[in-house]
This record gives sequence, structure tokens and C-alpha cells, in this order.
Amino acid sequence: MTVDEERIALFLDYENLAIGARDHLKGFSFDFKPIADALAERGRVVVRRAYADWSSWGEDRRMLTRSHVELIEIPQRMGASRKNAADIKMSVDALELAFERDYVTTFVLCTGDSDFTPLVHKLRELNKRVIGVGIRGSTSDLLPPSCDEFLFYDSLEGVETRDPQAVTPRRRRAQPVEEVVSAPDREPTTADLSALVTQTLSGLQRSTGGAVLSSSLKRAILRKDPTFSEADHGFRSFGELLRHLEQREAIELSEGSAKGDPQVDFPSTAGGEDDAFELLRTVVGEMESRNGAPNLSGLKNRLRKRDPEFSEKTFGYGGFLQFVKAAQTRGLVELEWDPEAEDYVVRTV
Repeated sequence: MTVDEERIALFLDYENLAIGARDHLKGFSFDFKPIADALAERGRVVVRRAYADWSSWGEDRRMLTRSHVELIEIPQRMGASRKNAADIKMSVDALELAFERDYVTTFVLCTGDSDFTPLVHKLRELNKRVIGVGIRGSTSDLLPPSCDEFLFYDSLEGVETRDPQAVTPRRRRAQPVEEVVSAPDREPTTADLSALVTQTLSGLQRSTGGAVLSSSLKRAILRKDPTFSEADHGFRSFGELLRHLEQREAIELSEGSAKGDPQVDFPSTAGGEDDAFELLRTVVGEMESRNGAPNLSGLKNRLRKRDPEFSEKTFGYGGFLQFVKAAQTRGLVELEWDPEAEDYVVRTV
């Protein structure tokens, strides 16, 4: 562990978060992994606690247990007293940890409840950095400005949802925007490895705002997947793996601040990314000519039928919608929300 590495304590007001996801993220059930990945890019999580009446969250309880989250039981009581009990218990535990564990530098409060604003202020008085995480549609306007950083769960990598501002309350379809093609039993490919490295690199660049060294990149990858080993992919060292990805134009290496610890960046020339954008434009154009402008839902499957190795994560994008928005920024396609279909329509420019 490096001296300047953040040590993070994570506290989840679980009912607030899960109910907010259920009510505001249509067709998407709450998943802890996007939060875990986002924090892995920011530091080392040393405490993970979630507060709820777990008798009402059976499957969620199993999901969190698999992610090594300590479950704090809030017994069922009448009326609002149960909610207050969860808030008070979480606040007391956070303050107790702040006083007793000096090495904890960052507190992450997963809630959209403004009742936690005084806790945020007190933690900052104690010289702790505070990051909030909440659902965009259910987060109080008072909470985000009080934090050092606030992450909307809807926007985290790995969360593919419809535009929360555009969803109409009169219709609900339990179908995510993107139909994900998965093969959980297959061996990881070079494309999977490239996606892991570039997605982590992209997250580190956003969270740190500075140069990313190979040592920092390796630590962040291990926080995401402690079982990761470059040897499993046929490389003798992490540096050899990075040089291999540089040859494939997935990343670019330059001299770092210390010998043997190069700086990692995305290529100044896009390389394969341009080919991926051209593939998108071509597929959208062909679908347009046959049946009119296609919806975003299912479009990724069309690209993967043409190129089975396609993955937006290879180029550092957290999701397919983000990739298509990048193509729109480059003037290749246009995105337009269709309230009737509750989906985006994609057109060539």
C-alpha cells in the first residue's frame, strides 16, 4: 500500500438506494458492482457496511454478502421510527469510525437523504473527504453540494439505463436499453483483457485528473479483481502486458516519474477506435435504409454480429450509450429520445 493511497469507509443506506433504483431506474435492478468498481479507482476500501431491515431484501442480501459487505440489521418497527433508527445507527457508526480509525481518509455515504447532510459537515470538519452516491431522481438537492464529490449511480460505469429525465411515468417496460451479449463460461480473451485495462485507465483519469502510472493502474485493477494475474494471460510481468496492449494501439506508454513505472495513456491517434465508430455508422446506415432509423436497444448486438470482438470497453467507455454519445460528438451519428418507444433513436449524419 502506498503512503498517499486513499483508505475508504463505505456506508450504504441500503433501502434509500435500492428503492430509489427500483422507482427511478426503469427496468434496472440495483447492483453493487458499479459502486465497487468506481471506488476501486479511487482508493482501497477498508470498511463496507450496509444498513436495512434485511428480511425484506433476500436476494440483495446475498449479493452484498458475496461482495464482502457487512450487513447491519435494523429491526422492524412501527412507522417512521425504523427509518430514523437506520439513519441514526449509520451516523453514529460513521462518526465512531472517524474518531477511532485515523487511517481512514475518505467516507463514502450511499444515500440520497438530506438527513445525512449534518453528518457530511461533521466528517469534513474532522478533515475527512466525503463522497456521496445516490440515485439522480431520488437524491435531495441539499446533499450533493455538501460533499467533496457526489456520484450519481445512474451515471456509473456498468449501469445502462434510459435517460432518467426522459422516462415518462405512464409507461413501464422491464427491459434495459442495451441487450448485453454475455458468455459467462468462456475463457477471457485478449479483448476482455484490453477492456479491463482501458476501462480502469479511463476511470483513473477521471477521478485523479492527472497522470496515471502503471503501478497505480495495476493496484486499481487488483482492487476490482483481486484474482487478476498477468501470468494467467501469458505475460511474465504487468509491464510486458502493457507493451503488448501498446502494440495493439489500445494504450500508449511514456516515461514516468520513476524508472520502470511508465505513464499510461490513451493513444493520441485513435487507431481501432476509428474503426469501431465507422462500424457503428455503417450498421446504423444499413438499418436506416432498410427499416428506418434504429433504436439504441439491440444495436450493440447488431455490431457484434458484424464484429464478434466489438466492445466499447476496449476504448475506455463505461457503456454502449456512452460510446454512441462519443460518436455523436464526433459528428457521425445523431441521438434523439423517442418518448413513445422510451428509447433513443440513432441516425447517421
